[in-house]
Amino acid sequence: MANRTRPITLRVPVNEQERALIAEKMKLIPTTNFAAYARKMLIDGYIIQVDHSDIKAMTAEIQKIGVNVNQIARRVNSTSDAYKEDIDEIKGALAEIWRLQRLSLLKAR
Repeated sequence: MANRTRPITLRVPVNEQERALIAEKMKLIPTTNFAAYARKMLIDGYIIQVDHSDIKAMTAEIQKIGVNVNQIARRVNSTSDAYKEDIDEIKGALAEIWRLQRLSLLKAR
């Protein structure tokens, strides 16, 4: 063991479904040597980073708009009157949602 070219051992716990998926992917190469497969994937495997910041920002804005709409709905339910300002605020909120969606779609291109 002292003369091994790779003296460091890395361990990764997996569940049954993950183990089955790994076995299926190993068949695609094809290989039966798990150590070689794992080493190759860990060193040369792809790392895909997806930027979800625009989606997170849009979600936060939509949540804020939802809170505003709920406040308007409560006010309308308690007074039985819908004020023009409330309707304008809801229309503005919907316009903002559409703007954020268009912006997100444009960034996706």
